[in-house]
This record gives sequence, C-alpha cells and structure tokens, in this order.
Amino acid sequence: MEKVKAKKHLGQHFLKDESIAQAIADTLNLQGYDDVLEIGPGMGVLTKYLLDKPINTYVIEIDTESVTYLDANYPKLKDKIISKDFLKYNINEVFDGKQFAIIGNFPYNISTQIVFRTLEMRNQIPEFAGMFQKEVAERICEKKGSKTYGILSVLAQAFYDAEYLFTVDEHVFNPPPKVKSGVLRLRRKEDFSLPCGEKLFFTVVKTAFQQRRKTLRNSLKTLNLSDNLREDSVFDLRPEQLSVEQFIELTQKIEADGV
Repeated sequence: MEKVKAKKHLGQHFLKDESIAQAIADTLNLQGYDDVLEIGPGMGVLTKYLLDKPINTYVIEIDTESVTYLDANYPKLKDKIISKDFLKYNINEVFDGKQFAIIGNFPYNISTQIVFRTLEMRNQIPEFAGMFQKEVAERICEKKGSKTYGILSVLAQAFYDAEYLFTVDEHVFNPPPKVKSGVLRLRRKEDFSLPCGEKLFFTVVKTAFQQRRKTLRNSLKTLNLSDNLREDSVFDLRPEQLSVEQFIELTQKIEADGV
C-alpha cells in the first residue's frame, strides 16, 4: 500500500527520523504495567520500536487511511488497532481498569487535551511519554517563577514527576511543522493522592492562572474567601510564584475556610 498522506485538519506531521523514533520508544521504563497505548501512530515509525519491546502494544488512530496502512504493514498489531478518537473513546473497553502507559508523537492541536485526559485517568497511567510542540513540552515541565509556568505545569506535576528530555528539529518531519518539538516523560509519583479536595484544587489552580498578572487576592475573589483568610501573606503573590506544594497548601487553607 502507498504511504499515508498527512492531513492538516488532523495535525499530522509524520516523523521520518528512525533514531528519534527509537529514542522516544526507549523513554518508557516498562515498570508497573503490561500494556502501552500509542496515540496517533500514523504510519508506525514509533510503533515498530514499541513492538520490539516485551510489552503489549495497542494503537489508537482516528485516521482511517492510517488504520488501513497499519493493518496491512504490522501484523503484530492484529486486534490491537483501535479506530477511535482517544479524547472521546472509553479506553477501558480495551484495558478494563488495568494499568497502561501512554506514548506518541501527539498531534499538536490536541496535545494539551491529551494531557488533561491522562490526568483524569491517572489512577491507571503510571507513565506517559511523547512529543509535543516544544513550548508546550517545556510548559508542562516548567517550575515556578517562569512566565510559561501555568495550569498545565501545576496539574501535571501534582501527580507526576515531569522531565523534558530532548528537542527535535522541524526537518525530520513530513510535512515539517513551523515549530520545534520537544519530548517529555511523566512518571507517576509513588503517592499521587492529594491531601486536599481534588475538585477544589483544580478550581483554585485554574482560577488563579486565568488572571495570572493579578495577585491571588484579586484573582481568587470569585471563591468568596473570608476577610481573615485573605489577609494571609500568600495572597500577596501571583500564581506563577507558587510551587505545586504551595498550591496544595493554599487549597487546604481555603478548605479550612469553609469554601
């Protein structure tokens, strides 16, 4: 079968460099799970290296042309190609509550949504690795004090240890994207439970960063905090000045305040 044509509306940029594909596959430590799910395999440049590993490789692909290509060229994927949209599909129809890793050269137009979906399923996902637009990968791994540190940074790092691994140039893709790419790895923390209300934690982080230039005293006004709590010195800070641990402590204080 002829090669698959990259489709702009799906954000497809096919990786051509085999050594990079292998390096991405090698980011997984394969511990704590028996299955790995590759999102958006395209023509299988990363898939072939996953299939060489002692793990069950599944792929999920929305592009029917890619599905046909994979089915014809990778017999090891028999019954393991999921022709669905990862963001909408109940993946437990396949994994049934089991632990699994996620990997991929993620379409840039949905990459942050993939991370948020992973966070929703963190009880089942001990490891996550893949390629993003460089700026997005850096943001996920960023620490406090940076202008790029934000909602995605705090929420991902509350549950995972995030590590930016390496940068990938534009010319190794077909068609080449207009930006550089970055590969990262998330490894779930040994204790990834929060010592505060999860829903409130997400609300505090998102509300704070929606007005990131303001102090927390102003950005968190909508939470109807008591005057007494608002006098706490933490409210003099802007959200980018708080570490993940400080956001957890702030959420605990807000909980104790009766929100």
